[in-house]
This record gives sequence, structure tokens and C-alpha cells, in this order.
Amino acid sequence: MAHNVIIIGSGPAGYTAAIYLGRAGLDPVMVTGALTPGGQLVNTTEVENFPGFPDGIMGPELMDNMRAQAKRFGTEFIADDVTAIESAGSDDAPLYRLALSDGETLETRAVIITTGSNFRKLGVPGEVELSGHGVSYCATCDGFFFRDKPIVVVGGGDSAFEEALFLTRFGSSVTLIHRRDEFRASQIMVDRAKENPKLTLLTNTVVTEIHGTETAPAAPAAPALNLGGLALKPKPQVNVSSVSLKNTVTGETSELETAAVFVAIGHTPATDFAASVASRDEDGYIIVDGASTRTSTPGIFAAGDCVDCVYRQAISAAGMGCRAALDAQEYLSE
Repeated sequence: MAHNVIIIGSGPAGYTAAIYLGRAGLDPVMVTGALTPGGQLVNTTEVENFPGFPDGIMGPELMDNMRAQAKRFGTEFIADDVTAIESAGSDDAPLYRLALSDGETLETRAVIITTGSNFRKLGVPGEVELSGHGVSYCATCDGFFFRDKPIVVVGGGDSAFEEALFLTRFGSSVTLIHRRDEFRASQIMVDRAKENPKLTLLTNTVVTEIHGTETAPAAPAAPALNLGGLALKPKPQVNVSSVSLKNTVTGETSELETAAVFVAIGHTPATDFAASVASRDEDGYIIVDGASTRTSTPGIFAAGDCVDCVYRQAISAAGMGCRAALDAQEYLSE
């Protein structure tokens, strides 16, 4: 049996598309991913800039709410990964076959790709352990939490400079660390950084480790839990406190105190599986037709961070997911 439309990937774009398609009676199927359904927001703590939540909302809770709303309108969820897409129909009756990582296949009349992109990571000790506790990959999302505290940004491109300049609004100081003595960023961005008194450029330097320390509680510690006579104390909170540095020319090592490390060394869109059905740019982002979500293949649509290399926000991804659903609905009605 061929489905009407299959959404590949979850997150704000995928869930929004599912909500719209479900309400249109198209019985969408979502292949959420085998390990991390919900996209990058499931690894985010408090989200304060998504409309409708004046007191903020935790990232995982926001994704759970979106999933529940999509389920309410009939979305079927499959916890697996799509490994390839191929044409299985004719010019008069296009059909697509999706291969899943468990060996199963699905057929559908239309596909919406919302697999997002992955932050490139430093790969140093402490990065994974302190993610969400001072290690961040989004200044717009998390900069506010480090008001009047020292901040480190790692990277040398336009994105890194944009993040560093943005973070000077919040941090007591911002240090941008780059492994070379020349930057990939445009000269105007470099000039703006040099003119900002709160921003320091540290070149020929790499971060070799990120350190954390226990944070003193702002209020009296919660009482120990007593379960069957066994007293359990709450696990102490550990946040970023410093980074270890190494000069790439001299080999000299040092340590820099900081409350946050923002990693801005690029993104990798998760689109390799779709290379045979969707044209991509040199960085792997899926190319769409103008302001639509139509790809180079009729019946294949794309939305969210697998398309958007500029904004990369939950709200913009959700908006694009809406457009993808409407584009797919129009295609299926032809």
C-alpha cells in the first residue's frame, strides 16, 4: 500500500508538517529517526523565544507537545532511519520507495524531508558532558543565560563572528578562539569584531579540553529523598568553568576561565540519503524552488535546517514545515 505522504525526520518542521497534513485528512506517516526523534531541541534546556510560552518551556517538553498534537490528527510514527529514496512509479503516476535501516521499505506518493542538520563538534573532553550546561551551539538560543559572565566562542567564519558580536550584548567579555592566524570570515565582520571593546580575538589557538565545576545552589539544597530507608541526595549541577588552550605555533598551553563555550565551526545537513532525488548545494543543503519547499524532483519537498543554512531557528523551521505541508497538499490534489 502506498501512503499519501511520508515525512522524514521530526523536530519543529516535521511535526508542523504532520499537523497540517493530518488536519487535511492525508494520514501522514513520520519516520522520526531511530535514536533522537525531536531534533536538536530535545538536547536544549529552556526555550524562551518560541511564541506562546511567556515563561519559557523546556526543549524536550516543546517537542513532546508537538508530537502529541501531530498524533492527535492521525500521524503514524515509525522510529527508524531512511537510508535511501528511489523512484518506484511512472511519469504519469510518480511513486517513491524509501529504504529503512531495519531492511523494511515504504512506498509513498509524496515525501517531505525535515532531517535538519548536525552541529559540527570540537571533539574534546568535556564537550559532550557539559552540553546544555555551558557548552552551546546557538548564541541566539542561549546567550541570554550568560549575562555579565565571560564567554568563549570557537570558530573563524562569518557565523562565529556573528555569534561573538551578538554575545557581546550579554557577556562581560567574549573571546573568539581560532586555530589559524587568518579568518574565513568576511573582512567587514573581522573589522567589526576588532572595533568592539568587549571582544578579544585569540588566533593560532585550539581548545583542548572543557572543564566544569559544581555550581553553588542559589537556594537551600532540596532534602534528600528517602526510598525504602535509602537516602538519595540530588545530583550536584556541574557547569562550564574554564577551557584548556594550546597555541598551534609554539605548543604553549594555558587555561582560560569562562562560563560558556559557544561552538561555531559549521553545520552538516543530514541529506546524504536524498542525494539521488534532491539537488543539493556544495555544502549538502537541499535546494528548493524560491520561497516554496519544492525540490528538483516533483513530489519531493524539504523544510527546516536541511534547507536553511541562515536562520536555523525552531520557529522558522516550523513555518517552513507548514509551507511544505501546503505544497504537498497541492501536489497531491493535482
